[in-house]
This record gives sequence, structure tokens and C-alpha cells, in this order.
Amino acid sequence: MSQEPIVRLRNVTKRIGRKTIIDNLTFDVPRGEIFGFLGPNGAGKTTTIRMMVGLMSITQGEILIHNTSIKQHFEHAIRHVGAIVENPEMYKFLSGYHNLVHYARMVPGVTKARIDEVVKLVKLENRIHDKVRKYSLGMRQRLGVAQALLHRPSLLILDEPTNGLDPAGIRELRDYLRYLTRTEGITVIVSSHLLSEMELMCDRVAILQHGKLVDVKRIEEFIGSDEGAQTFLIEALPVERALSELMRMDEIHGVKAVPEGLEIVTERDRIPSILARLMRSEIEIYGVRAVRQSLEDRFLAMTGGEQVG
Repeated sequence: MSQEPIVRLRNVTKRIGRKTIIDNLTFDVPRGEIFGFLGPNGAGKTTTIRMMVGLMSITQGEILIHNTSIKQHFEHAIRHVGAIVENPEMYKFLSGYHNLVHYARMVPGVTKARIDEVVKLVKLENRIHDKVRKYSLGMRQRLGVAQALLHRPSLLILDEPTNGLDPAGIRELRDYLRYLTRTEGITVIVSSHLLSEMELMCDRVAILQHGKLVDVKRIEEFIGSDEGAQTFLIEALPVERALSELMRMDEIHGVKAVPEGLEIVTERDRIPSILARLMRSEIEIYGVRAVRQSLEDRFLAMTGGEQVG
């Protein structure tokens, strides 16, 4: 797979009056990945997405899709993009199929065979001829994705696609987006306020705060252990004696009792000697594991506790 980014943002700024909504954003979106936008309320996620799809002008900077400028060559750049900003809008009195036919008439080159192909891709074959008013929210989201895919985009942009979905619908959408990136090679950009879902769904995430980029990394880099000292949970009895023994060890940078046992901060290669010292003190060890931070933990730490929205 080519490593050339499918989307490039270069010094993108958006001002409304004297207020700066987006402040000098620069980052790349790699091909074939699910790329997530995270940020507290008002961070600028939807504004950034709206600029990407041409629903909002760029005050300063440049957005390139397939190395084509959104500002200078909009029609050429946007032909690579399928998008759902907020909720997919469908004619509820029409069937799912006739909604797709209606949309296909507005897009050159979309054949009946392509409509059938995307219906199969989003797994709506058994319900595509039902009226949309009979669809669940999850089915409407899938129909919206089918509509966005009709013209064979290489980039799919979804703003809060899990809104209103139940847990089964959220999982269904997540699995489907994963399927798209694997089988079709499509890049997906998605924003969501559900951090646990973003952790499961995304390959890479960008965190925005007050219109500025805080960081952009692969998920495993956000939630994986840092180099050097890490946090480990030790299950040991008796707890009081184990805590006292651990507090005397110079190689431990921090220790505290938690409901599950004892958390220590130390380097990974020191664990065997620490456990050996505990056992020599006749302390029984029942388990030890690295404590893995969630995306929510890292997000709250990086944004100073501001809630995602």
C-alpha cells in the first residue's frame, strides 16, 4: 500500500469575524486507514470536516485531496470524496433502492450494476426494497454510506456516524468500516464523541483543542506503554506487608494500593527481581500485568480533563 497521504492539511485556519475557530492545522491522513477526530465541544472537528468537503471556506492555508487543492480545483478534488456530515438525509416514503437510484441520476457514470454492488457491500440486500421509514437507525446509516460510495470515492468522511445508534448498531457500523478499508482500500475519516468506540475503530487519531492540533498518532502509540517507566498491577497477599516491602525498593518510582491490588511504577526489566524479593519475604504473588491506559485516559490527560463532544 502506498504511503503517500490521501489528505494533507497545511496551515489551515478558519476565522469568523475576529474569532479564530481553526488555528494553523497541519497534518496528513494516510491511505487505507480509519482516521479519527477527537476533541472537546467547540474544538473544531466539524468545522475542519466542513472545510474538507467544501461546505465552509478556508480563511488561510490549504487542504489537498489526492494532491489536488480544495480551494483551487474543488470539483476535481471532491470527486474522490464520499461524505455524511451529521445525519444521512433520505426520502422516507421511497424504498432504499429508489433513494439510491434518485441519487445516481445526479452523478455521471453510476450504473444499475454499481447500485447493486454497493447494496451488497453494505449488506442491505434483504431490505433494500423496503421503505426507508421502516429502517432502523443502523440501516439508515448503512444506506447513507451506500449513497456516499456510489461514485467509487477513495475517501469516506463521516461526522458523528454513531449518533442515535444502539450498541449493536455501533458495532455493526464499526465492523463495516473496517471491512471497507480492508476490502476496498478506502480511507475513512470519522469524528465521534464515543472514545471507547474510536479506540476500537480507528487506526490513527488526531486530538483537537480550541482549534489547535494537540497531537496525532496511531492508536497503539496513544494507549501503549511509554518507553522507560511503566505502571504494573501486582496481586499479592498479605497486601499490607507487600506494600511495605515495595515502598522500600529503590527501583520502584511509585506505589499505591488499588482495589485490584498494588500498582507500581517501574521499568519492565525490573519486574523479575521485584517479584523475587517479594517471594523471599514470603509474600504470595497471584498475578502481575501491565496497566494499559485507555484512549479516554490519554485524551483527558492531554486536554486537561475537558470532555469530548
